[in-house]
Amino acid sequence: MKKTLIFSIVTGLFFGMNTMSAQQKGCDPSTGKDPLGRDCGGAVQTAVPFLMINPDARSGAMGDVGIAISPDANAIHFNASKYAMAPQKFGMSLTYTPWLRSLGVNDIYMAYAAGYYQFGSNVKQAVGVSLRYFSLGSIQWTDYNASVLGEGSPREFETAVSYSRQLSKFLAVGATAKFIYSNLATGQSPDGGSTRITSGRAGAVDFSLTYKKPIKMAAGNSSLMVGAAIKNIGNKITYLRSADFLPQNLGIGAAWDIPLDQYNSITVALDVNKLLVPTPNPKDTVRDPVTGLPSWKNKSPISAMFGSFGDAPGGGQEELKELNFSAGVEYWYDKQFAVRAGYFYEHAEKGGRRYFTVGLGLKYNVMGINLSYLVPTSSQRGPLDNTLRFSLLFDAASFKDTDDDN
Repeated sequence: MKKTLIFSIVTGLFFGMNTMSAQQKGCDPSTGKDPLGRDCGGAVQTAVPFLMINPDARSGAMGDVGIAISPDANAIHFNASKYAMAPQKFGMSLTYTPWLRSLGVNDIYMAYAAGYYQFGSNVKQAVGVSLRYFSLGSIQWTDYNASVLGEGSPREFETAVSYSRQLSKFLAVGATAKFIYSNLATGQSPDGGSTRITSGRAGAVDFSLTYKKPIKMAAGNSSLMVGAAIKNIGNKITYLRSADFLPQNLGIGAAWDIPLDQYNSITVALDVNKLLVPTPNPKDTVRDPVTGLPSWKNKSPISAMFGSFGDAPGGGQEELKELNFSAGVEYWYDKQFAVRAGYFYEHAEKGGRRYFTVGLGLKYNVMGINLSYLVPTSSQRGPLDNTLRFSLLFDAASFKDTDDDN
């Protein structure tokens, strides 16, 4: 499908936008106030937002929780340290996520593949790999006069390698290294002159930990898992003149697996996430003499990460608005059939995404399949509204069980 778009609009949409901003109307940049005297709010902005797209249909059916739910092959996206606590020695997954299907777009999608291998007899260790590919389809570039500038196929990808290790029976840590490539409009000129947009490249690392505590119950042994992950710490990415932050993110989550009886079990989970990048500050009138950018955009990634907890123009109250909440529940019957539901919440001034999710899971022999569906609950439209996505999973334990049966 071809999408004829004015070049500057497309580049403005893709460059540095993590979520569609919910800026207050009538904001005065000189004072940072709206006509009612309130501080101007807005969504935190980053480059390469595809890194934050949830690639796991299981998690996608549980309101996008994933930091502390039981580990599978997709754990590298949320919390790679869980690989060292996985019950299976080996696992892999494939996920397909359609994008903007509610708008009738058929050629934008994300494909994701991940896998891990566990080793070590006395101390469990694991290595994991993943590949994320995001295609923006075919775009025909035009200028303001509707003159054709050319046709392109914007695309982005990320490769990641992780290592995780158990420090004790209950505690594991992990680290992930990434390479990020973003080709949105390479070779095009936004001003029709000699200035050309280049492909963006960046390296980043994640650090994560998981603590798992068994809890005895009348129906059997349950477990409480708590996890934390700092993701996408890396250099800024550049397309034209200015450099934009990667979506550095802090996530903390907890999940409680509760057995109901011999065949039935339930998991309840909660995640809290916050972007570790500067909050746009309309009061900032200090400009860099070379780039002309406000000072908050010229911070280093590390400085921005530590400063992100107290840089919101509205103070602590606005900082709390930058927290995203995910809550989910998962029911299993005989460890073969699952029903899932969840809810995601983001403050209206920081993007306004709010939606329910539902889904199913089925595990049989060597393969498992997960399906999820997103139902929006706010006026802020999302790219996954009313979209069905799915994941396929394979694990070594299933292969072994099949061999034993034979």
